[in-house]
Amino acid sequence: MTGLLALSACATLEALGIQPLRFDQADERSSELRILAPSTGRPLGGAAIRLWAEIENPNGFGLTLTEVAGDLLLENTEAIAVDFPLGLPLVAYQDTVIPLDASIGFDDLPRLGQIARAAIGGDRLEYRLDGTFAVEAGSLGRPRFGPLTLLQGEVRVR
Repeated sequence: MTGLLALSACATLEALGIQPLRFDQADERSSELRILAPSTGRPLGGAAIRLWAEIENPNGFGLTLTEVAGDLLLENTEAIAVDFPLGLPLVAYQDTVIPLDASIGFDDLPRLGQIARAAIGGDRLEYRLDGTFAVEAGSLGRPRFGPLTLLQGEVRVR
């Protein structure tokens, strides 16, 4: 039912002349995961993740990407609820590459232990960012798109 509502909402927005932005993993930049040493705030250590996203505006007018929110999964394990408040102006028919940064403490999610072991071993890890995004489209309003898979690919461990 949610999928039908999302499709219906997208069809309505497209009828108003707003096409959804297109998200893809940036080809020229590698997404990466860094292991963080234990600290006062993260007694068991953690991980910092940087995803590089290429965002294309297929519309004939500029708009502003105001938010990306959802769940970042590593190796098909729900890892991090993310909410990236943005204010990214997007020019008509152009694409932009941006970093999306998130971090997590291993003490928050013990089930990520297997991911930590893989990361320490230098393996690449698959990721997927599922969620929604919102734009400011001037007189056309502030539509929200999704839920959908925004990005997926591999992170390399540094």
